[in-house]
Amino acid sequence: MKPLRIALTKGRLEKDTVALLEKMGIDCTSVHHKGRQLILPIGDGQIEVVLAKAADVITYVEHGVCDLGVVGKDTIMENGSRFYEVLDLGFGRCRFALAGPKDQDFYQGFSEKTVASKYPNVTRAFFEGKAMDVKVIKIEGSVELAPLLGLSDAIVDIVETGSTLKENGLEVKEFVADISARLIVNIASMKLRKKEIESLAARMEAAIKETGKEEEK
Repeated sequence: MKPLRIALTKGRLEKDTVALLEKMGIDCTSVHHKGRQLILPIGDGQIEVVLAKAADVITYVEHGVCDLGVVGKDTIMENGSRFYEVLDLGFGRCRFALAGPKDQDFYQGFSEKTVASKYPNVTRAFFEGKAMDVKVIKIEGSVELAPLLGLSDAIVDIVETGSTLKENGLEVKEFVADISARLIVNIASMKLRKKEIESLAARMEAAIKETGKEEEK
């Protein structure tokens, strides 16, 4: 049988996922010494790791070229959900927040508000939930610039420590959603390889719980 293929988001989530797989007893030497390789066999060759950008992880899982993926909840919220989200992996924790200039009440006044974000779908959904009409502008780079330049009244972005906001005279007005890394599974793979996938997910969950107990000590 061909290996189970799991797409990992490059960067910090990749490192955290590899650490979790190693805690499960899976040899990930090939990932540590990957060079320019992007498809890497791990363990006894029954699993293949594919390294990709976050949005591409979702694309590969949705189209079935990867059976599973590890991606942030932020990317899932922005890019749709034609797959199963089966496990909160507990790492990569941060939050979506609405932020704007200090000493300014975002919700004051009756004029239409403008909000800049790298995540326009998340932003629209948030304000739709409040029955508010806002103009959403997509920004690719440093979203904090938008209110400083007068392009927007506020931003919706990922916040970890809040230090970048403070340095730019912005503050959190409201938290939108909690984010962490999630394990996602292709819909067809879940039917065809149910036992293998459920076994791997259960081992991941057990390793996460074990890590949590060790950290409490």
